[in-house]
Amino acid sequence: MVGMVAMLAKDWWTFAVRGIAAIVFGIAAFAWPEQTVTVLTWLFGLYLLVDGISMLGAVAFGDPIARRSAWAVVLMGLVSIGFGIASFVWTDTVALSLLYVIAFWAIVVGTLQAIAAYQFRREIEGEVWMGIGGILTVVFGLLLVVYPAAGLISLVWLIALWAIASGMSSLVLAYRLHELNSAIGASAAA
Repeated sequence: MVGMVAMLAKDWWTFAVRGIAAIVFGIAAFAWPEQTVTVLTWLFGLYLLVDGISMLGAVAFGDPIARRSAWAVVLMGLVSIGFGIASFVWTDTVALSLLYVIAFWAIVVGTLQAIAAYQFRREIEGEVWMGIGGILTVVFGLLLVVYPAAGLISLVWLIALWAIASGMSSLVLAYRLHELNSAIGASAAA
């Protein structure tokens, strides 16, 4: 598990990319709440592609030993990329069921992120940001399922709030991992 933590620390920048993409998506959703569902579908699809590719990049460019135990990160990346592609290929269909697509994605990826955070609990002392991001994502997905008639504007605002909160969580985690990476580098140099 130490190899996985070192890989995460080395690839701290992928969490920063995910965080920035989520915040940009959230701000865009707040700025244009009355735009068509098609635009929202494409924005969300683009975010999912960036999110998934950054996760796969973290595994692909990480420590080979750590890659063997990176199944949750790879699965999260593939789920995000799959839903991102679906948002572009079947825009009309996805637009009609956007609420449920987002809810399912959020529940699956949030659960996997929370599982990964639980696995890292002994390796990163006091680090809860990854788990908080996963729990926020699951709660977001469940709220979409429980309150589907809330309306598109409410959905857009809920998505925007979640994206910004999740993005901020990823940026804090990126910062913490950057510090850990610096400490590992200093340790190795000594």
